[in-house]
Amino acid sequence: MRLFHTLAACLIATAVSLPANAQPTLADDWTMEAITGPSPFHGIHGLTVTPDGRLLAGSVVGATLYEIDRTSGAVTVAEAPPHGMADDVEEGPDGTIAWTAFLQGKVFARTPDGELLTLAEGLPGTNSLAWTSDGRLFMTQVFAGDALWELDPTGQTEPRLVMKDMGGLNGFDFGPDGYLYGPLWFKKQVVRVNVTAGTIEVVADGFQTPAAVNFNSKNELFAVDTQAGEIIRVDVASGNKTVVARVKPAIDNLAFAPDDTLYISNMADNAIIEVDVETGESKALVSGPLAVAADIAISEDGKKLYVADVFAFRAIDLETGTVEEIARVFAQEMDYPLSVAAAGGEIGAAGLTAGAVQLFDAKTGASLGVHHGFTTPTEALPRGDGFVMVTEYARGTIVYTGGDNWDDRVDMIEGLEGPAMMAEGPDGPVYVSETLGGRIIRLTDSGVPDVIVDGLSNPEGFDFLSTGQIVIAEAAAQRITIADPATGEKTVIASGLPFGVVPEEGPEVFMPTGIAVGPDDSIYFSSEHLAQVFRLSQTR
Repeated sequence: MRLFHTLAACLIATAVSLPANAQPTLADDWTMEAITGPSPFHGIHGLTVTPDGRLLAGSVVGATLYEIDRTSGAVTVAEAPPHGMADDVEEGPDGTIAWTAFLQGKVFARTPDGELLTLAEGLPGTNSLAWTSDGRLFMTQVFAGDALWELDPTGQTEPRLVMKDMGGLNGFDFGPDGYLYGPLWFKKQVVRVNVTAGTIEVVADGFQTPAAVNFNSKNELFAVDTQAGEIIRVDVASGNKTVVARVKPAIDNLAFAPDDTLYISNMADNAIIEVDVETGESKALVSGPLAVAADIAISEDGKKLYVADVFAFRAIDLETGTVEEIARVFAQEMDYPLSVAAAGGEIGAAGLTAGAVQLFDAKTGASLGVHHGFTTPTEALPRGDGFVMVTEYARGTIVYTGGDNWDDRVDMIEGLEGPAMMAEGPDGPVYVSETLGGRIIRLTDSGVPDVIVDGLSNPEGFDFLSTGQIVIAEAAAQRITIADPATGEKTVIASGLPFGVVPEEGPEVFMPTGIAVGPDDSIYFSSEHLAQVFRLSQTR
């Protein structure tokens, strides 16, 4: 969960806005089609089932609180951006619904009469919460903080610190004995907390990465282990653990319905999964082929499209449309990829929020290692033999590193304005998009880059047509432009497109829009609004 730690550090008070999707406008000789199915969420996290049976689930990246029909799986928006950002959500005994806006460092609540309250703010990493039966509300900070707080459900008084430095008290629940039970993410334990005395004791240990616990109506405690992909019954008296079901890793949370049907959320699959804890059987109530759909890159043979999917790394077969999973968080070595580039038999992935760069073997899909300590890396372009060029957005720098010594990092060029994505041009040099500078530049041996195209609106992903023209995603303008590198002349071929998440604070390239050009000059772009990939084709 390094993603959330770093996101909170750089994006507290952020309100990610996902505007309503406008109808795209295409140039006369262009068509547009989706090559992947839609996903209902943008990474899914906390969930709850209210006493009257409403299933609610929250998204941090999507900044939305959703309601899911437990019969049909239909998804509707319960709380829209920016106030809908929810890492966890719970309903109180009076019907008030509270949720944690993780990146904003806030806790919101919606009363039964519809009033929106702010119960806490200025607390980085607001994560999990739970109500007592008599209406007290407790919340923890995790990843960007480590503390347990009691909140005033009316929002009139300041939060009360119960205890801190526990080890990451994540998704928790109150037991029939009045104690708070929850997992310590970093200590791999499930613990019992006395919220009055501020004391803590271990109930069970030996987990891989416990993410959340919940009691059913029989007062049995169940935990989910996100790394193991396991749902586990925990005996609170003895600490004995029994695995009752297994799913793919990247479980985030769990919730029991009044009839004891168990629902779990899976970040990588954008899924709400129904689990029978007696038989171990599970089925997806709702899911999607992609989780977020950030940057994309074409494979060197032109047959696959790689997708940096934040909670997973995937490839789309461009002939069949089949989506293949190469890796996912917790199941394999990987740290939240937001961008991807392919060259020289290797695939480079960068996690801006995690400060991570990773290489994969393009032939086998095997990880060649994850390396941390980069400053907001927005792209990792392989240069052969394990070396990469890395754009560091916040520093305005391109770094060269890799091989046998990733600690040896050389600044190739400094003073760039929001360097984002990179690509090797047909003429050999590397080109770079400068999001803040509004231009595409070409690197030179002199160290002084050439400006190739300027006057762009937050350029992010780009690629080259067979003619040498540059296809550019102008994220802030939600359009795709073709530019002539010889003259700088620009032509908009599609506008009103479903991409362009720009936070109110933090990096403009928060969730990069990817562009990739296929062997037949088809143009592919990613939509983080819809968690889909689309293709633009010219008809003449």
